[in-house]
Amino acid sequence: MLFRYTSDSNGKPVRQAIIYTENEHCIKQSQIDPDALRVIRQLRSYGYQAYIVGGAVRDLLVGNSPNDFDITTDATPSKIKKIFRNSRIIGRRFRLVHIFYGLKIFEVSTFRSLVDGSVGNTFGTLDEDVQRRDFTMNALYYDPLNGHIIDYVGGVKDIKARKIVPVIPLERIFVEDPVRMLRAIKYTSTTGFKMPSKLKRKITTSASLLSPVSPSRLTEELLKIITSGHSYDIVKRCLETELYMYLQPTATSLMFENRKFEESYMKNLRELDAFCVMQPDARLGQKLAYIIYDFIAGMTDWDKEIASHSTTGELYKNTWKQVRNFVLPMNPQRTELEYAIRASLKRLGVSIKIPKNAFRGRNEKPKKKTETSTNSKKLSNSQKVVNSIKGNKNKKTPKFDNVSNTSAKQKNCSMSLT
Repeated sequence: MLFRYTSDSNGKPVRQAIIYTENEHCIKQSQIDPDALRVIRQLRSYGYQAYIVGGAVRDLLVGNSPNDFDITTDATPSKIKKIFRNSRIIGRRFRLVHIFYGLKIFEVSTFRSLVDGSVGNTFGTLDEDVQRRDFTMNALYYDPLNGHIIDYVGGVKDIKARKIVPVIPLERIFVEDPVRMLRAIKYTSTTGFKMPSKLKRKITTSASLLSPVSPSRLTEELLKIITSGHSYDIVKRCLETELYMYLQPTATSLMFENRKFEESYMKNLRELDAFCVMQPDARLGQKLAYIIYDFIAGMTDWDKEIASHSTTGELYKNTWKQVRNFVLPMNPQRTELEYAIRASLKRLGVSIKIPKNAFRGRNEKPKKKTETSTNSKKLSNSQKVVNSIKGNKNKKTPKFDNVSNTSAKQKNCSMSLT
């Protein structure tokens, strides 16, 4: 074990960080993506610092294989872009660099300072950058070239103790970025780490901070939840901490009003998690179907709709409008939501072929056959959705089946839920 020191105002050495060697943390360079190593070597060859940071280090320490390898450096985005031709700068306020190797994307960030708090965009040093990280488990810097983990905040000990500890003081962490509350819930559910009661209380009392968060950020977090394989545990904890009413307000309202709806909704989340484990590469529409099914099932008496031979175009348009408002503020890709609606209707025994003019405005001319655009008349977000729902019938429901031919077969794979 090594130590990194700095000097205080009197020039005396002060221990700043613990450096764990390979014999202590047991992470091997062979566990790192070769292209991630290539990025780090290239940055180092130009005289810059470069480390693997965040969730990848955490996953490696607990014995999991990282999905992504995020890299941080003291090189500015423009300098990184000059070094890597296979890259592009993204973001307007918080600029990052994406480096491409085939289908792989490595996100490279520049050290930020604390000048504007933990969400500022001023470049800084490694010592400052670590203080901007949300939780100690994500504030570890791994140097794969010499096998060192640099730990400023006791993250290695917290991971061994399996607990979630904030880096930023509680009075600031969620005010500066409310989405951190969702990440805390997600980390607790996916890692099995314990959330201190003080942190949980702070999240509950700060839930309303999510209200002004943009729909695009909430959509991103919701889609991560839906595809995580841990949606049941995450949603359960979001309900306990009053966060879910800001993620899915209509679903939350219906769960409070109707116990049967809540039971069925949560049951479908369990089935969704099992589906994500077995078919992690399945299209998003198949996963969204588990979220919207209970709402669609309670919209009307579908047996009567089938018997009355309702116009399929109007039936689908009405269903679309109400489901679109049901999932707000989430705004998934339209084609995937359409797929989910058709899958849910098929599960209810309703087979609908969407007419080409189902979403065409009255005065809108038909599109030419060569055009691929499917967008048409914008739907009003102010339409009120159903506020009460009938209890679901107690009957066994089949799994969601494919409702159209897919371009590729889904791969089956199994992994353990933690």
